[in-house]
Amino acid sequence: MQELIVLSGKGGTGKTSIVASLAQIFQDKVLADCDVDAADLHLLLHPTILEKKEFWSGKTAFLHPEKCIECGQCLDLCRFKAIQENFIIDKISCEGCGVCAYFCPQKAIEMQENMAGYLFVSTTSCGPMIHARLGTGEENSGKLVAEVRNRARQKAQKENLPLILIDGPPGIGCPVIASLAGAKSVLIITEPTLSGLHDLERVIQLAQHFQVQTFVCINKADLNPRQVKETIDHCTELGIKIIGQIPYDEEITKAQIAGQNIIEFNPQSLVAQEIKMMAQKLKEYLKI
Repeated sequence: MQELIVLSGKGGTGKTSIVASLAQIFQDKVLADCDVDAADLHLLLHPTILEKKEFWSGKTAFLHPEKCIECGQCLDLCRFKAIQENFIIDKISCEGCGVCAYFCPQKAIEMQENMAGYLFVSTTSCGPMIHARLGTGEENSGKLVAEVRNRARQKAQKENLPLILIDGPPGIGCPVIASLAGAKSVLIITEPTLSGLHDLERVIQLAQHFQVQTFVCINKADLNPRQVKETIDHCTELGIKIIGQIPYDEEITKAQIAGQNIIEFNPQSLVAQEIKMMAQKLKEYLKI
């Protein structure tokens, strides 16, 4: 079973649009949206939810008013200012450190487990999809990403599907590491800008640390030929294959407005043809 994770150094590079297009092309796969902090693959694939599971993670302070003597010690100790002067706890500001509960002389504060989001098992026109939604301001997105990947693997094994196609989070933080660890292949989407090359270098270093086979796709490649050349030269030095150069095309925007990927919206467009060629190369390299 192959896992192809699509990453980018930052948001807005076209990663999810490309994942949705690959989902339209590849057969016999499970889709997984691991960008749980800002999941949006569902906007293009329109999943029908079959199962909804609560995601519990972390703890938040809860004050029992009948026990509280309003001594003010918790106000002095809380460095996040989560406890207000009227002794009401702001759940958004609470970081769950537990200092207030530990030092409260009346044991009026209790650390309670937090319902942080939801995990979904769905079906789409492109196949089964595992995705999630993390609550506003919630932490432990890496843990939720790991759950999404585990459910995707279980689904692939149960239905004997050879590929898991993952829309990963942007950047190089904890959720990206949770997406990447244990994977076999990564496709990094970048743009032909100086900051794009810098972000690409960081993701490549992370992928190399985990010894993951790495491919690069340059999106909007026709907008800055000089920077494209620099990106290609840099990847060549590192022995990394550039397997796609996607041109800028306003048809992508029209497809997004219509809630479709470019392959189904306008399969004859230049950008759709380039993505199809990239998909064919990926099939050959991944042997799927």
